[in-house]
Amino acid sequence: MVDALYNDRILDLAAGLVKQDRLDDPDASVTVTSALCGSRVKVDLKMKDGVITDFGQDVRACALGQSSAALMKQIVVGQTPDRVAQAAREMRAMLKEEGDPPSGPWSVYEVLIPARDHRSRHASILLPFDGVEKAIAEIRKADAAKAGEGANAQSA
Repeated sequence: MVDALYNDRILDLAAGLVKQDRLDDPDASVTVTSALCGSRVKVDLKMKDGVITDFGQDVRACALGQSSAALMKQIVVGQTPDRVAQAAREMRAMLKEEGDPPSGPWSVYEVLIPARDHRSRHASILLPFDGVEKAIAEIRKADAAKAGEGANAQSA
């Protein structure tokens, strides 16, 4: 059972991950941690005009979390927040409800289907999604605050 979980593709993805690949000047930098297994991912994100333009991360996770992070690095630049949210929903459904893999470029996450039966690993696999979604929320919050400051300055 463990051999099926840690197949060659998953191990290759994990081995190929640059575990520390941070951005110098991100629009947001967040850390997400799995309380269940202790895996941790720091995500750096840049966005412009509603599109992710750069991504960095520091990953401390099992081979499954590392594989998920490696796939995220390959896919996330050029994506919109809505598309990331959709992929995250599809990924959660794939793992927790035996749904189909995420669609479009995210379909490569099908490699993690063997983890469905290992619920204790789901949190680590989902950490890159959690981190990107949290970073997007921080960027949106900062953008809203800047817009509010601009409106206040104009009315003064």
